[in-house]
Amino acid sequence: MRVSFNALVLCIVACGVLTTVTADDAKTPAAPAKNKPLVMFDGKTLTGWKSTNFGGEGDVSIDDGAIVMDFGSDMTGVTWQKEEAIPKSNYEVTFKASRIDGGDFFCGLTFPVKKEHCSLILGGWGGGVCGLSSLDGLDASENTTTSYREFKPGQWYDIKLQVLDKRIRVWLDGKEIIDQDISDKKISVRGEVELSKPFGFSTWRTRGAVKSIELKTLTEADLKTANAPAKKAS
Repeated sequence: MRVSFNALVLCIVACGVLTTVTADDAKTPAAPAKNKPLVMFDGKTLTGWKSTNFGGEGDVSIDDGAIVMDFGSDMTGVTWQKEEAIPKSNYEVTFKASRIDGGDFFCGLTFPVKKEHCSLILGGWGGGVCGLSSLDGLDASENTTTSYREFKPGQWYDIKLQVLDKRIRVWLDGKEIIDQDISDKKISVRGEVELSKPFGFSTWRTRGAVKSIELKTLTEADLKTANAPAKKAS
């Protein structure tokens, strides 16, 4: 029996043999972009975080898309619980931080540096000291990263931290404030922030907040830029 070409096509389509896009194909999501940042805070929940049990800590809450760390005696903070997600080197962290009230550091970020850990302090020692704690046993107030800044209550500041194999770099509102060669430095943290390891934020007798926290592993292109000759931080 002779079958026309048009009839044959209709038969194939009806049988589901000739299809352009299957149901499974339609549901398959696009492949994620390479080097997509890890969003560490969704602005709504503390998923992945835990209030740090310093002893005497204040309340931790979420307000208007930010993690708020209330006054503590002496410290309040949050610690990231998914250690496997945090690189040890060649990574970048960006976030926003604000001192809501108080007169000491509103941002103490503790982070990994290879096998060790270090802390970035913003607004410490009376309200204006910025630096890394600790280098060769010296605090943020007494080593080569020490600088002084004015921080206005309620104002949000953009912070970027890069941890490289031989350098730690920090920007505040787009201006580089730390570019430290660590190749011959002993890296450590003060005893007070041990519980912030491997990655955590803390405040000291101050009400502070953080939001828009993202982390990414640096690409080869990123590293080429990041490892450019050092410029003196001001």
